Amino acid sequence: MRRISVALLSCVLVLGACTGDSDGADDAGASQALTRLADGLVDPTGKGLAGVSFGGDAKAAAERYAEIVAGMDGIEPTVEAGEVEADGDRATGTLAWSWPVVESDEPWAYETTVDLERAGDDWQVVWAPTVVEPSLAKDEVLDATTLPATRGDIRGAEGQVLVTERPVVRIGIDRVRVDGAEAAAAARELAGLLGIDVAPYVRAVREAGDRAFVEAIVYRKGEVPPEIEAGLDPIAGSLALADEIALAPTKEFAAPILGRVGPVTAEMIEEDPDRYRVGDIAGISGLQARYDEQLGGTPGRRVEAVSETDAGPARDLYTSYDVDGEALELTLDRALQSTAESLLADVGPASAIVALRPSDGAILAAANGPGNGGQNFATYGQFPPGSTFKIISSLALLRAGLTPDSTVSCPPTLTVDGKEFGNYSDYPSSATGEIPLRTAVAQSCNTAFIGARDELGEDDLAAAAASLGLGVDHDLGFPAYFGSVEPPASETEAAANLIGQGTVLASPMTMAAVIASVQQGELVVPRLVEQVEVSDHDHTPLTGKEAAQLREMLRGVVTGGSGSQLADVPGEPVLAKTGTAEFVGAGGGLETHAWMVAAQGDLAVAVFVEVGESGSRTAGPVLEAFLRAAG
Repeated sequence: MRRISVALLSCVLVLGACTGDSDGADDAGASQALTRLADGLVDPTGKGLAGVSFGGDAKAAAERYAEIVAGMDGIEPTVEAGEVEADGDRATGTLAWSWPVVESDEPWAYETTVDLERAGDDWQVVWAPTVVEPSLAKDEVLDATTLPATRGDIRGAEGQVLVTERPVVRIGIDRVRVDGAEAAAAARELAGLLGIDVAPYVRAVREAGDRAFVEAIVYRKGEVPPEIEAGLDPIAGSLALADEIALAPTKEFAAPILGRVGPVTAEMIEEDPDRYRVGDIAGISGLQARYDEQLGGTPGRRVEAVSETDAGPARDLYTSYDVDGEALELTLDRALQSTAESLLADVGPASAIVALRPSDGAILAAANGPGNGGQNFATYGQFPPGSTFKIISSLALLRAGLTPDSTVSCPPTLTVDGKEFGNYSDYPSSATGEIPLRTAVAQSCNTAFIGARDELGEDDLAAAAASLGLGVDHDLGFPAYFGSVEPPASETEAAANLIGQGTVLASPMTMAAVIASVQQGELVVPRLVEQVEVSDHDHTPLTGKEAAQLREMLRGVVTGGSGSQLADVPGEPVLAKTGTAEFVGAGGGLETHAWMVAAQGDLAVAVFVEVGESGSRTAGPVLEAFLRAAG
């Protein structure tokens, strides 16, 4: 057994103490200090540096770091510690920085050098701006700004430009010009001048960065009221910026459907933080929001070094260039849409006009009246369609074996399960009694259809509705309601369904599709967004005989019935159906929706007025004017 003498062992221990791995221990300590620094720098608030030892005022270093990166809009960097070289009481290390400035592009990546110094048994970081970015001067900070991509246009029929970048004036508070309590006071004053909600705008200005422009309102160029222009001068920090924003020809043009572009909301940023940041402009409603990624393209970002003391130009450090958006193609016809909106401009109650092309289902106009309060009733309204639904009831009766010449009974009133049904107030007495089905359609006899309900099976009405485009949903790429025919819960509901009340609901778009399907002789499914493929649904197809019989009866509405005001409209023969639907109004009394649908040549139209006297008297004149203008 080998033994080592105590003397020899002592010598070995002494030599180890005297000539051991002191350089390795220095490197390890400095590396640990550099790693703590790298971990702390990931937090752009500077709070992550609380556990880092600095060779000066640690609190000042952390605060300065937060100031330097405050303009990076909350982008969190990845920071990794590299090699360290120690030389006595000093060491030098490297940090590898990576900023995901634009998620779709390569990150902004670079290295910085960090000096460290020994303090007793510890190593401390020597703070300098170059720890963050190698070229930063003491008075410089980082500032990231969005480079907005050119937004894609929205185009209509035959490539007509509907929405494009148009000149505007953006009014708001420039935080560069005003800060602190003065900024909040200025925001309050500006909101009062503009007539916008005060509290949210003051909060937005107070919470904005020192270099932010906080938009309050946007006017089209040349439309800023003179009193607003004059009132801006006395408000500290107020600014009117010339800019361009994606806009339709007018403020009202298809607004509920097209939507609008504006500053992103907090909710949008929360839902998609990789795409949106504070101050970005994007689609915030309608098609502009749904297709924002396509229309908006990919914004770029630029990072600059900005001097806090020198008013000279900023230095570019990194740029990710923007990619322009792509156009969105729609079927809307600019002239017909404008015509429809002008016809609704003076209609007080909520109202809508939808026009589509039966040959391919293209929606040519989808107009909402000013009484809608910005809601899209044209394609997404949900209302009982009244007697316009008798187009569908007629198809169901034809399939049950009736013909246009079949005799049906049209008494003045009819009671079903204790509920009395009648015809409209000025229904012609000459068309009561035993009459042909064609007369019941032409004059819109409620009691005739209700009295024929026993001819139909449980699902016959819903099946007829599906054949003409009502009650089966499709994703058209925009908000669209196709209506419903729910199974009735009582005999009364079953009776009401036949005249478009009870459980039946529809949108103006759907009723336009119903009469378009009759005109075309086959199911017509509406479409608006060209890139969205629209297909048929399962249904019993119209036969040629059924289509011809329906067209014959709907032509009778015009030649000798409730739609006679359309008889002299120039052009091809007009088919039509009027309708009213009772509902309980806001005051608790019964009021009526007014409907009228028509088809002429390759055009089908539905007009809806939420409160009206009747289909022929309220919706009829609007529809007639539209057909004449379209011709």
